[in-house]
Amino acid sequence: MAIAEHPNSKNGDMENHPVNIDRGLISTARQIKKEKLHHSSSRVTYNSREVNNGCELKPSQVANQPRVDIGGEDLRTFYTLVMVDPDAPSPSDPSLREYLHWLVTDIPATTGASFGHETVCYESPRPTMGIHRFVFVLFRQLGRQTVYAPGWRQNFNTRDFAEVYNLGSPVAAVYFNCQRESGSGGRRR
Repeated sequence: MAIAEHPNSKNGDMENHPVNIDRGLISTARQIKKEKLHHSSSRVTYNSREVNNGCELKPSQVANQPRVDIGGEDLRTFYTLVMVDPDAPSPSDPSLREYLHWLVTDIPATTGASFGHETVCYESPRPTMGIHRFVFVLFRQLGRQTVYAPGWRQNFNTRDFAEVYNLGSPVAAVYFNCQRESGSGGRRR
């Protein structure tokens, strides 16, 4: 499985950037896309722009919650959508990692997030320092009304959350990069 390089890392040097906890999220997103696994498909769009792994979006483009379409064949199958920022509050000091931006549960297959239960309301990304990655992860639920809201947004752990609610491995994942509106990419020297 490929390891995702953070956009702020220099020459692929991961040692100076503590991303070991969230490597699995980005790797999962890339692996699912690369292998085109036979899982439920999902599509995330902000206005008319589809989110693809590693694309860059500005805060003004992601101010409103995205449209998330869920594939599948059976309306009796339900999904949970998690959106997190593994780089909060800054990529060089992600002390709030993972910051939970959105949680939608009980999404019926063949529909979209708007048909699910918004358990934690959408909080638009507003990074103030560096380039942040925002990750959408989709899990298949064991049944309806089996997943509940966590008590906090900061220091949320997607892996632990999935384990608590027996969600198993993600069935779909995608991420985008975002920096402050006036940001221009890369590190300042």
